[in-house]
Amino acid sequence: MTWQPYGDLPPIIALANGDYFADASWYRQFQYDEERARGLDFTEDLAAPGKFTFPLSARAVLAFGTGSGAGSDIALPLLNTSPERCWDSIDASERRRRAAFPSSLHRAADDYIVARGGGKTIIAGYPWFGDWGRDTMISLPGLTLATGRADVARRILKTFASFVSEGMLPNVFPGAGDHPAYNTADASLWFFEAWRAYVDATGDVASLREVFPVLSDMIGWHQRGTRYGIGVDATDGLLKAGVAGVQLTWMDAKVGDWVVTPRIGKPVEINALWYNALRVMSAFATLVGEPDHFSAPAEAAKRSFARFVRADGDGLFDVIDGPQGDDASIRPNQIFAVSLPHSPLAPDAQARTVQVCRRHLLTAFGLRSLAPGSPGYHPAYGGGVLERDGGYHQGPVWGWLLGPFCLAAYRVSKDAIAARAVLDAMSDALEDQGIGTIGEIFDGEAPHRPRGAPAQAWSVACTLDAWRLLTQAVQSKQT
Repeated sequence: MTWQPYGDLPPIIALANGDYFADASWYRQFQYDEERARGLDFTEDLAAPGKFTFPLSARAVLAFGTGSGAGSDIALPLLNTSPERCWDSIDASERRRRAAFPSSLHRAADDYIVARGGGKTIIAGYPWFGDWGRDTMISLPGLTLATGRADVARRILKTFASFVSEGMLPNVFPGAGDHPAYNTADASLWFFEAWRAYVDATGDVASLREVFPVLSDMIGWHQRGTRYGIGVDATDGLLKAGVAGVQLTWMDAKVGDWVVTPRIGKPVEINALWYNALRVMSAFATLVGEPDHFSAPAEAAKRSFARFVRADGDGLFDVIDGPQGDDASIRPNQIFAVSLPHSPLAPDAQARTVQVCRRHLLTAFGLRSLAPGSPGYHPAYGGGVLERDGGYHQGPVWGWLLGPFCLAAYRVSKDAIAARAVLDAMSDALEDQGIGTIGEIFDGEAPHRPRGAPAQAWSVACTLDAWRLLTQAVQSKQT
């Protein structure tokens, strides 16, 4: 079936092994309720040219494309092919791998890994996101290593290594003719952790040796200083970041010129990641036989990180040395000071941090972005653009944070079974919004209705990775 809605646009071509019934309808001012609820344009003319029907007893083949002529570019490969043969044409090893996935969550990981040029990348979520540096590095271990695709992990890491500039990974990749945007303080630091996870899982020292100069140069740029005020404070060895009007951390909501959570200064997770990156590079230097220039700055950062510990015992400051001093907001960013492989905290501070997050932030589907009762706490996500983005990180629950919480809880308690059990409720999220996957956020108060994007890469990935690591811990104790 070929349908041309407007004369100056290419035709839409559809091929199916079902029956097509032409039944053209054109609705004037069709209303989209979800867009209306989100404060967006919500009416437009809607054209429906007809319908396809398929027997439930057979597999359906439905292909769409755009082009000219009779659509042979998409039709010919399938024109004389039965649905069974279409299925058989899929590589047999790929079908065996997918059939071997132990859960629907493992299968969901496939949906986010896509091609970029000759390499691979990760789509942050559907339907609104592209491939973002931060989300890709956070998601990589869960989407690839937890699903037995180390080769894909390597390709993604090498793809991103080619985009490093002034020690930074791009936050947003460009479209055709555009330039990458390097407005992130944490994507580059998550790059080190992604390489650590890959090397630990594979022992691929050859690839590490190839990328080591890039990683070493990235550390150097952070020590000297790079874009947006990102650089080491020579007085304490901690990493500072931020300039007015730019959002650099994952709490990146911005409405017009208003940066909702600017977090200028020394954010807690940025410095946990910095310390972790230095320790990772120290271990990498040993693996590839290079001098260790990283242990000494790591020790300096660890000593100074004690400044994040609150004297009242309520966990860690969210930001120190900011324009208004230290920010004592109880946010989930502090959990990374415990969950990352190399923690800059003493055991008692680790335990208090987990306790604070459990008491104020933990829900069945993730951690709240701000503790209830805090100034500006806004647990319900909805309304127009200003209301939604203004409350994005002010109380809604983020699913990707549940995995790091479980890893932090295990570090403190040494009870892998109990820590893994916290993930159990995520099975309900697989049926609540995007069926067979996990969405982006949830309301901060019960019943924690799913909101935001219905399919989010790091929500799937961090759940998978925590499950993988905690299951390995359980099995190691049993043997």
